[in-house]
Amino acid sequence: MKEILESNIQMVDLLSQYKQIEKEINQAISEVIESTAFINGPQVKEFERNIANYLGVKHAIGCGNGTDALQIALMALDLNEGDEVITTPFTFIATAEVIALLKLQPVFVDVRQEDFLIDPDKIEAAITPKTKVIIPVHLFGQSGNLEAVQRIAKKHNLFLIEDNAQAIGGYAKVDGNMVRNGAVGDISCTSFFPSKNLGCYGDGGAIFTNNDELAAKIRMITNHGSKIKYYHEIVGVNSRLDSIQAAILNVKLKYLDQYCEKRLSAALYYNDQLEDERLIKTPLISDYSTHVFHQYTLVLDQSIDRDMLIEKMKEDGVPMMVYYPVPLHLQKAFEQKVKLENSEALSKRVVSLPIHTELSIDQQNYIVDSLFKNIVLCIK
Repeated sequence: MKEILESNIQMVDLLSQYKQIEKEINQAISEVIESTAFINGPQVKEFERNIANYLGVKHAIGCGNGTDALQIALMALDLNEGDEVITTPFTFIATAEVIALLKLQPVFVDVRQEDFLIDPDKIEAAITPKTKVIIPVHLFGQSGNLEAVQRIAKKHNLFLIEDNAQAIGGYAKVDGNMVRNGAVGDISCTSFFPSKNLGCYGDGGAIFTNNDELAAKIRMITNHGSKIKYYHEIVGVNSRLDSIQAAILNVKLKYLDQYCEKRLSAALYYNDQLEDERLIKTPLISDYSTHVFHQYTLVLDQSIDRDMLIEKMKEDGVPMMVYYPVPLHLQKAFEQKVKLENSEALSKRVVSLPIHTELSIDQQNYIVDSLFKNIVLCIK
């Protein structure tokens, strides 16, 4: 049993997931190849309609990847060099990277320790006359208090861009209603990186909006600033979701809710098994959003040597990952001299366990047993 579990435990098991829908995926890919419509083929248009309907938004525009989605969203807003964009430092660098690339200024606001998400209570203190945009990141599978962030954005006449790369399929509570993540902001962005809850088999991303003018501009930007080939109204980029990836996503979108339910079920099982372990804190599921568990992230007690724990778990065949070891304001690329205590503390103590749609109870029991065994050996 030990050997079987060790050989199959992965952070994400994409091959096993593929095997469950192999015939549908292969047929979808084959249809694209036979049509030779590899760029902007009918599968792209079909997927854009389907994902827009799924989220309940008017417009979905496919693009090359999630980072491009964020950059293009900002490009569509006619911002000026030096304008400020508020976001979180506790996330992947893409969110802040695109801000800097466009010669805008990232302004980092600390997260809440409870859910790893931007703290709405700290946003207003960071707003200046140069502030133009707020980008909350829906980290690890939930959106946080999006209603509060939206209220602040409206109060100060700021654009709200949702970075929904990790929480597609989930809901946020807004005005007493549960609304799909990605359907609240002026613009929202997502990534279809293979390991995402809705992932393709390469790079891919999408941008969403209910604003007709923004949608038209975003679509132009993704296609060299052009509505008509060779006639360019604005400076754009080349960032398109290719037809094969769209065909794959059309298949997988049908299973997204099922995938999210399986991840939630696995997370709840972890929570149940780990609730009495005083040296770890299990993830919070907030009352203002659902959680689709793109990652299952623990916070270790300060007494635990995280590097040692990761190494010992690895020896047992259990992978663990740290998302994210250095908050963005401390990255060499930014090096802002601000003290963001929660983000800095979390970066030293978080660790993520395997979670995916094919994770079995037997595997989870093995992971939990390994964690219980090793955590006591890793006290400093």
